[in-house]
Amino acid sequence: MTSDNPVTQAATPLARSFALIAGYMLLGVALFVTAEILARRFFNISLQGGDELGGYMLAILAAFGFSYALIERAHTRVEILIERVGPRIQAVLNIFSAWCIALMAVFMAWRAWATLMESVEYRSLSGTPLMTPLWQPQSLWFAGLLLFAGVALAAAVHATLLMLHDQHRLNRFYGVKTLEEVIEEETLTSESGMESAAR
Repeated sequence: MTSDNPVTQAATPLARSFALIAGYMLLGVALFVTAEILARRFFNISLQGGDELGGYMLAILAAFGFSYALIERAHTRVEILIERVGPRIQAVLNIFSAWCIALMAVFMAWRAWATLMESVEYRSLSGTPLMTPLWQPQSLWFAGLLLFAGVALAAAVHATLLMLHDQHRLNRFYGVKTLEEVIEEETLTSESGMESAAR
């Protein structure tokens, strides 16, 4: 999605914030695993729950990452067919793609909610020494999937509305990134990296 896309403009601040938090969480998991390895190697002790916490973090990171990836049009799409058809067929395929992602996101959020409610009802604990109440990590996991479902639904509805009056914008907002867009993004990223290094 591009910067003049209203869905992107509305969702990017929240999705980017959660993506940054998720990145720091991943760094925390990496440091914890490193500490676990060093403690086992040099002190012959184990920090309990590293793999369990890592698993929770991975699920939460992925859930929040989905919405940011959608905004950035980073989800994998097969381009073999879409480049060989006209703009109208491209628009139809892009709407189909947007609705497939939206329906899958809603399904994932719905199943996550059912899992969370089951854990709350039965007061489920993890079968590990930490005995983590499962509703705690599942709440964050569900929140990430709910954000993904909201962004995906907004994108699908917006794409459908654009089909009625502006197929060019539909394809630009929700189609596969062009080579020019990829080059522009990489150039901006490398320039900002060089500016940061120069400071």
